[in-house]
Amino acid sequence: MRLDFIRPLFERRGPYASVYLAGLTQLDRERRWQGLRHRLRGEADPATLDALEAEATGAAAGRAMFATHGDVVLAETFSEEPSGLAAYSPLPLVTPMLMLRGENVPHLRVIADHAGAELTVFGDGSPRRSTVRAAAWPLQKTAQGGWSRKRYERAAEEAWEQNAVAVAHEIDEQVRRLGLELVVLAGEPKSRSLLCHHLGTKSADRVMMVEHGSRADHGQFERDAETALDAYLERRRAELLDRHHETGGPTGRAAVALALREGRVHAVLMPGELPQPMWIGGGGTQLAPDAGELRRWGVDEPMPERADSALARAATMTDAELWFTPEVADVAAVIRY
Repeated sequence: MRLDFIRPLFERRGPYASVYLAGLTQLDRERRWQGLRHRLRGEADPATLDALEAEATGAAAGRAMFATHGDVVLAETFSEEPSGLAAYSPLPLVTPMLMLRGENVPHLRVIADHAGAELTVFGDGSPRRSTVRAAAWPLQKTAQGGWSRKRYERAAEEAWEQNAVAVAHEIDEQVRRLGLELVVLAGEPKSRSLLCHHLGTKSADRVMMVEHGSRADHGQFERDAETALDAYLERRRAELLDRHHETGGPTGRAAVALALREGRVHAVLMPGELPQPMWIGGGGTQLAPDAGELRRWGVDEPMPERADSALARAATMTDAELWFTPEVADVAAVIRY
């Protein structure tokens, strides 16, 4: 999981009020919010509580909110109901949100045919759909005989080729500009083949083909795309775990914290929530299981914090990935070099 979307949380100095709010109706949410506000009263300042209340009472069910100094810095909505939770701490309590959100793979879903393609980007925010339309005709080969049949067939094939080139150019551009990790491709077989032939190397290496899908019927395509994403994530998680084992990567809070401080971590592998205490400083990579160690690193007043919150901040601020990996008994890391 890439953590760019939570970076603004760590670019603002805390302490943070973190609220996970459930409730199917407006009245239910308001009642639950009042209970959570009562838990935070006496810790969070009134301006921060008021900002959270404005966000909470106008929100849909399933909400995670993080506020400091009178501002809601991040709010996420979930279809799944989170457990009601309120915490006030030096760092935002992001782990429950990350576990609800799951690994977010920035990717492109493409349904291709002779007329062009429908493209949908999945990344941060809502899916964004666009269409590449045919720029050349005819699109159908003629069923009639006669001396002109081969000419019409050749013209149709040239049109398909030109449209495939246009779609490939758009996919290459979106992969490059948005840093997409995957291209899930469905549609008419000949169009898919032509499209793959014209993709650049970077895009072609990211293609996962699925069998079902047309612009007239998205249902099966969406199910196939989700299955392809699950398979990709499981393969990626297994690769990271194998790499950790093969290279003897750091395991345990002390070893992983040291690797994060040194900027050597490519991915943090976490078994789930880690409420065990760690010590942190104001800097993004200032974390250690022992306060004395941080003082030796120049932190005058180390603060106690949950291990998972401290590790998530350090991973975010060093551009490391975070993967929830039940196969590890303790936090582990895959090293960059």
